[in-house]
Amino acid sequence: MKATIPFVARTDDADRETWLEALRAAMPSFKIDAFETLNGEQRQAARVAIVADPDPADLGQLPNLEWIHSLWAGVERIVTELPVDGPKIVRLEDPQMARTMAEAVIAWTLYLHRDMPRYRRQQEARVWKMHDLPLPSQRTIGILGLGNLGRMAAGQLLDRQFTVCGWSRSGAGMDGVETFSGPDGLDRMLSKSDIVIVLVPLTDETRGLLDADRLSAMKEGASLINFARGPIVEATALLEQLDRGHLKHAVLDVFEQEPLPQESPFWSHPDVTVLPHISGPTNRTTASAIVAENLAAYFETGKLPEFVDRKRGY
Repeated sequence: MKATIPFVARTDDADRETWLEALRAAMPSFKIDAFETLNGEQRQAARVAIVADPDPADLGQLPNLEWIHSLWAGVERIVTELPVDGPKIVRLEDPQMARTMAEAVIAWTLYLHRDMPRYRRQQEARVWKMHDLPLPSQRTIGILGLGNLGRMAAGQLLDRQFTVCGWSRSGAGMDGVETFSGPDGLDRMLSKSDIVIVLVPLTDETRGLLDADRLSAMKEGASLINFARGPIVEATALLEQLDRGHLKHAVLDVFEQEPLPQESPFWSHPDVTVLPHISGPTNRTTASAIVAENLAAYFETGKLPEFVDRKRGY
């Protein structure tokens, strides 16, 4: 008899069915059903669940869960909502997501490097004027976070001859990249970077990491790309630095509240590009394959995949 794996998600019916279809195709030896359809016996028997932004109340009705496998790379919401002594949390680590994120980093770095916001304004004003274009090697890109996503992005930038530096909690080195760690190291990286790309996870330590002091310490005329989480950058302080011209432009894919409220000043700010959280989408096919591999190993050997360090937050 196939083991029943609950799929617990706060999503609409169409999205839930699409995910169920992908997960079932990837692991036909398991019976994967939406949490809402499970009877009491199935809920009691569940030792593992696949989740996508799950409701903690639903997980609370699965009393024998040992662990949950998230379909997202970011797990800060789950970490916050679930008790510390609750099921272990496994986040999605998908090489395809890292490649997709690196692609977004290249796209929007080039957008800023080639001064596309200025040309957009010129188009609106019907101005025909060319501007000098620096070599990529003359542009320093600072990456805030050198985990899997940051390291792949750094490699792609190096391939395009950009000068790359990076900051990480651990201070781990990387060939071709000047690396920094600690508060002083972060300040040094910010002061020398023409474009800063935020790729750190949201934790207690990184919430508000780019505050008024740090944004004002950035290089004059620098730009910012935030592909991580909105609360890492203080929104009011960012707007102030853009308004005074200290910072040139911000590409924002993530926000404290999503969807971005209609009244947000980011929508209409001339020096802000708003994106609807599209930089690193989960690919259903590759994500389902990774979940299938981890579940198969668990049921064959009892070994859990690497799980989130609750103290660290990721």
